[in-house]
Amino acid sequence: MKKKLFTAAGLLFLMTVFLAVQEQPRIPAGISIAFRSGSAAGLSEYLNSTVELVMPDKEDFYSKSVAESILKDFFTRYHTREFVIRHQGAKGDAQYAIAVLETDKGNFRVYFLLKKVNDNPLIHQIRIEADNE
Repeated sequence: MKKKLFTAAGLLFLMTVFLAVQEQPRIPAGISIAFRSGSAAGLSEYLNSTVELVMPDKEDFYSKSVAESILKDFFTRYHTREFVIRHQGAKGDAQYAIAVLETDKGNFRVYFLLKKVNDNPLIHQIRIEADNE
């Protein structure tokens, strides 16, 4: 009897964990691909009409086209070697990710925030800061 009870409790626990993991929205793969390849045009597909950029030499709200141009300049100056999302999560209708961007001139910590617009997750904020670890 105890064996059946432990088995049932174990299955219930695993189902709860499985459902919790499935409900967590995932960051669109195209964002990681765009960062990894240093593609401002690829990132532009995920930008909201207005984006807050916080970067080593820029910090303001920009239109999508201006933000794409600024990101293109960044990727021209810093050639991407690797991009790895270290943490991601969600709260309400917002998603976020914290990543490490390795470039030929050093590493950067990248944070971006997505919110749904017409059921599509769009980037509302990107922070790129020098990673001094």
